[in-house]
Amino acid sequence: MTDQPPKKPMPSQIENRDPNEVIILVRNHGPLRVYGPARMIDVNGNEYAIPEGEWFSLCRCGKSETKPFCDSAHKTCDFHAPSDATAP
Repeated sequence: MTDQPPKKPMPSQIENRDPNEVIILVRNHGPLRVYGPARMIDVNGNEYAIPEGEWFSLCRCGKSETKPFCDSAHKTCDFHAPSDATAP
């Protein structure tokens, strides 16, 4: 038996996505999860690629030690942010 809470099911848009489609999922009070294939390039030209079927999370709380990637710091810093998408 595990003390871990059950994992939430993925939205059907992610489960059933075209494998060549990039989707960015806004996690509730958490990071932006990027499903690939995608490439991220930093200011120095360093490239981070995610292969088909993989994902990475980008920090929204500002407390991650591994910015721009999420290290789950939002769980301990009382981070709360709107997670509903609104038009810019």
